[in-house]
Amino acid sequence: MEPAPGPKGLHHIGIAVRSLAEALPHWTQGLGLQLQSIEEVPTERVRVAVLLAGATRIELLEPTSPDSPIAKFLDKRGPGVHHLAFEVADCQAQIDSMAAAGAPMLDQSPRPGAHDCKVAFVHPKYLGSVLCELVEDPHHE
Repeated sequence: MEPAPGPKGLHHIGIAVRSLAEALPHWTQGLGLQLQSIEEVPTERVRVAVLLAGATRIELLEPTSPDSPIAKFLDKRGPGVHHLAFEVADCQAQIDSMAAAGAPMLDQSPRPGAHDCKVAFVHPKYLGSVLCELVEDPHHE
């Protein structure tokens, strides 16, 4: 199998927060980032606030259910950096390529993410305890 071409670049940095209402003023009024949108992703049981720092996206992630992956992360580690997300041209091709290279994938096929993206996660043990998300974004070329 031909390996996938690899990431186009960093898509966003995911930050786990207990409350968007409490966290947003620190990021917008304090740090001065621009709030682009807030969206709920029911399949992930999370609300996502997208902030822009120039071309860099920061996604604040608030759990909407105590059994969501973000709630579990917050219970175990507290607020902070949750994952790095890399933009890929073809999420399924990247999953297949990484799995063939021995990467333990949390997703064998893409699932729906925020903003109509297709996403998949790589187990953190593969990249030195860093959770990695693959993002196929229909809004970027």
